[in-house]
Amino acid sequence: MKRAVTSILHPDGEHRCPWPGEDPFYVAYHDDEWGVPEFDDRALYEKLVLDGFQAGLSWITILRKRENFRRAFDNFKPEKIARYDARKKAALMRDAGIVRNRLKVEGAVLSARAYLEVMEKGPGFSHFLWDFLDGKPKNNRFRTTKQVPAETELSRKMSKELAARGFKFVGPTIVYAFMQAVGMVNDHLVKCHRHAACAKLAKAK
Repeated sequence: MKRAVTSILHPDGEHRCPWPGEDPFYVAYHDDEWGVPEFDDRALYEKLVLDGFQAGLSWITILRKRENFRRAFDNFKPEKIARYDARKKAALMRDAGIVRNRLKVEGAVLSARAYLEVMEKGPGFSHFLWDFLDGKPKNNRFRTTKQVPAETELSRKMSKELAARGFKFVGPTIVYAFMQAVGMVNDHLVKCHRHAACAKLAKAK
């Protein structure tokens, strides 16, 4: 059974969600990035791919390797990744700075091709994703971690559509984690100091 955990008071006097603990690197990500609405096409592709690489691992593992991933994957430029050949994929599998998983590497390439198709034949990747929410971030008001879902009907719907278009590693749980990270849903606990800040950013957007 999932244990209910509330926000944690940090030494700097701020209440935060419990998941980053007191790791300065993780706290900075929580404070500066997680839950901030993202509308850039390429940045959304990068985050979706990294969330796919997280499958079976902890997010902090991926976060600590993020700069290595960016270097290895040409700063997550889909037009470059879509053209990766067997030689490039083999080089990635030798790169100790990233997560060396053949299926996930191949998934990033296939997702890049799917991304380019969405960009060429539709209104763009950002519009495609945000249309699931009518362009507006959802501001949740969870008080404990037990109330935060692992997936929702919306993440299942988005997952199904992404998979149908050729994206890989886009199960509903991965997609919901992605939605939280890019501010499609504000899942900072209400007592966390970032909840109000992200709600304000969402309203501004």
